[in-house]
Amino acid sequence: MAAVAPQARITRTAVAVLALAGLLTAARSAPAAKSGATSASASALKVMVDKTKVDMKAHRLEVKMSRPAGKVKITVYDESNAVLADDEQNFSGRAGGTPLIVTWNPSSDAPVGKIELRAYDAQGNWVGVEIAPWFVNIPHDDVNFKTDSAEIDAPEVPKVEAAFAKIEEALAKDSAAGRMHSGITLYIAGHTDTVGNPTHNFKLSQDRARSIAAWFRKRGVKIPISYEGFGETSLAVKTADNIDEIRNRRADYVLSDGPPTLSNSFKPSWKRIP
Repeated sequence: MAAVAPQARITRTAVAVLALAGLLTAARSAPAAKSGATSASASALKVMVDKTKVDMKAHRLEVKMSRPAGKVKITVYDESNAVLADDEQNFSGRAGGTPLIVTWNPSSDAPVGKIELRAYDAQGNWVGVEIAPWFVNIPHDDVNFKTDSAEIDAPEVPKVEAAFAKIEEALAKDSAAGRMHSGITLYIAGHTDTVGNPTHNFKLSQDRARSIAAWFRKRGVKIPISYEGFGETSLAVKTADNIDEIRNRRADYVLSDGPPTLSNSFKPSWKRIP
């Protein structure tokens, strides 16, 4: 949690640089209260961003202000500092503490390097927040498991070997750039199609995710590794029940400084590989 030092009047950009590791709060004093104004009108404007509500895939996040809202300006940059999105959204009339959903429409699929927010209250006071998320979806060929098996067979090993190389490359790139975000974890998420019993599919997806996570640990990944099964809850291709769809039988390999949002209907309970 970080805070911007209060001043009597906002005359220039005030930015709290925040990693996605909890409830992010930035504060700035409002201008001195006018005659007859209540004490609340002179209280510091605080802006809160809950990292669990930052959805990089859906291009949205949630902001709360301690005072009645005015507007939010958002600028999204890629890792080379090129602008991916620049927008302003009006929230006039929203009471303090109301969740404000801020969205952006990126010009490309390039990974996000940082997000700059400037949140204005109804009186024009503002707080600037810079969010430095780190979310890298590792491209890979999915392991083909035998029916009801979570064992990685020898012919499938080159696929996880290739993914391992990409994981090491991404970590090295982050380190070389001088960032090396704290709390980076490799998340392995298993998914199934809709064929069979949902309970069985959930357990199977979890077992397979654990198998892949354990392989990466044994292979030499040093950072924390967490895994979870999502079963049928996060279909890549929407289908009816009992549909054999290979694109839904997959796994996500994600490097992130916080648990990724992969499903809107299922709250994962990530398990850690020793």
